[in-house]
Amino acid sequence: MEDLAYMDRQMSTEQDIKISAKNVQVYYADNHAIKDVNVDIADKTVTAFIGPSGCGKSTFLRCINRMNDTIDVCRVEGAIKIDGEDIYDKRVDPVQLRAKVGMVFQKPNPFPKSIYDNVAYGPRIHGLAKNRAELDDIVEKALRRGAIWDEVKDRLDAPGTGLSGGQQQRLCIARAVATEPQVLLMDEPCSALDPIATAQVEELIDELRQNYSVVIVTHSMQQAARVSQKTAFFHLGNLVEYDDTDKIFTNPEDERTESYISGRIG
Repeated sequence: MEDLAYMDRQMSTEQDIKISAKNVQVYYADNHAIKDVNVDIADKTVTAFIGPSGCGKSTFLRCINRMNDTIDVCRVEGAIKIDGEDIYDKRVDPVQLRAKVGMVFQKPNPFPKSIYDNVAYGPRIHGLAKNRAELDDIVEKALRRGAIWDEVKDRLDAPGTGLSGGQQQRLCIARAVATEPQVLLMDEPCSALDPIATAQVEELIDELRQNYSVVIVTHSMQQAARVSQKTAFFHLGNLVEYDDTDKIFTNPEDERTESYISGRIG
């Protein structure tokens, strides 16, 4: 019976893994930026990447939707799988992958289009709507998921660039979820926002994890502690420690993690 219980636990753990990275190395020309990263990231969980500037956390984040492909001198080795599929397989179309792996950047970057067209852009290019009524439904659902529908529903034709910084970032989150991704990557999504807008986005991140595996890079340890269930600490291109957020912040195993959290490095 104990063996069966153990197998059940193992199976549920394996089923809950959304992203699996094995022996990932990233090089920018001769610079070895990411060194031998191994990590399993759970579904329906917020995972925070923390560490000093230049430690590799954003570089590794961009590996998960192949954004590093756009950099000529960048080379990625090892394996990254989403739902068991190797995303670096030659048969994988990076454009289709990025529909499955949404990304929100540090600075809100709405397109110079209407609020409606910002959100409709992805579903249109990926053919997710058969007609205007379906597209309207997708846009409304995404704006609701971005927690901004009530603020913009009467001005969907207005330019997205006319919104406040916090609203623009929530619009960008709505745009990222409009293609029904399975993973949502966020690269310091609150660093350009004021405290009120930051609190709104953090609340939204907590809601989004009901539907997505959310991975967030943050310089703010307080933010990591507030929004994430798992935390990965990067230092000098190495993944030093990865564990439950509470454990990383209260009882880390590696002295480098302890030094960073206590402010002695970073």
